[in-house]
Amino acid sequence: MHNRESYDAVIEREEMTEMELNQKLMKYIRTVEPYVPGEQPQTKVIKLNTNENPYPPAPGVKQAMKEVDTDKLRLYPDPAAETLVSVLAEAHQVGKDQIFVGVGSDDVLAMCFLTFFNSDKQILFPDITYSFYKVWAELYRIPYECPKLDSDFRIVKEDYDRENGGIIFPNPNAPTAIYEDVSFVEEILAHNRDVIVIVDEAYIDFAGKSAVELIDRYDNLIVVQTFSKSRSMAGMRIGYAISNPALIRYLNDVKYSFNSYTINQLSLVCGVAAVKDRAYFEETTSHIIETREWAKQKLAQLGFEFPDAKANFIFAKHPKYDAGELFEALKKEQIYVRHWNSERISQYLRITVGTREEMEKLFTVLEKICS
Repeated sequence: MHNRESYDAVIEREEMTEMELNQKLMKYIRTVEPYVPGEQPQTKVIKLNTNENPYPPAPGVKQAMKEVDTDKLRLYPDPAAETLVSVLAEAHQVGKDQIFVGVGSDDVLAMCFLTFFNSDKQILFPDITYSFYKVWAELYRIPYECPKLDSDFRIVKEDYDRENGGIIFPNPNAPTAIYEDVSFVEEILAHNRDVIVIVDEAYIDFAGKSAVELIDRYDNLIVVQTFSKSRSMAGMRIGYAISNPALIRYLNDVKYSFNSYTINQLSLVCGVAAVKDRAYFEETTSHIIETREWAKQKLAQLGFEFPDAKANFIFAKHPKYDAGELFEALKKEQIYVRHWNSERISQYLRITVGTREEMEKLFTVLEKICS
């Protein structure tokens, strides 16, 4: 009887249509609207669509890769990432117990969502911001609300002066590139002492002062930074959080509960070398800021409108030309920028600041289109 039932079950499965199978399985499947990354063309193009640094990593990174003891690659990396944590703590003038590292800032932020956003109250983040926040909230079943940016795309701090289960926002914001000074961040912190406030500073090195200076005054603050932008190491996937020792300990507890080995051996070695070469970091960052300010002038001369960019990208629209058409026209010329068909921002392009040469080629094409 058992064999007959098994055979019947096999026949039933074979006859089941894909749609029927999906309907039966859907109650077990967690579905979310995924984050859509920028295009990653494999051919030779001018790539201004994913906010990567146009300059190579620090010379010390290249040298560190040459000197890597490949025999160590057969061993698991240090789960505490002690060498990298030490240089980061020294660079930020905090204790080693105030640093948490992960596989890119996305990994760190995901850990933060898992660790700190666990009440039944809605967390708050802007309606126009890094779209991964919504993905994580839905993935981890965290209730959320998105207060709207004002007409100038600025965060309205008063919208965060209410009961909530936690707050997260980038500074500078993405994709707007708007930076708010430390006093603005402190006002949000002061009105939300009973919940965790995460400031995502992926682009802070192109902007102004970091909220790290508030860490000692606010035990509810977590600042997250990355090596992907100003340190030219998007391909290495290194991110980190800075906070008080208690919150860092909670983050590590969650990490160690299911995957203690995060940063790989090569990333650890190269990350240390990148942090140590402060002079190169400052040189390339200043080049990008200088090119950004020049590019803002060129865009304004062509009639583009944009918020005051303080990141390594500019969020711009042209009142006479459709952003989608501009996007496609640039793409035909092998110049990639970012465009979203989203409410309120469908007429904007996000343009990463490349080298001066890359930006000059961009403007040669834009001058033809917008003349």
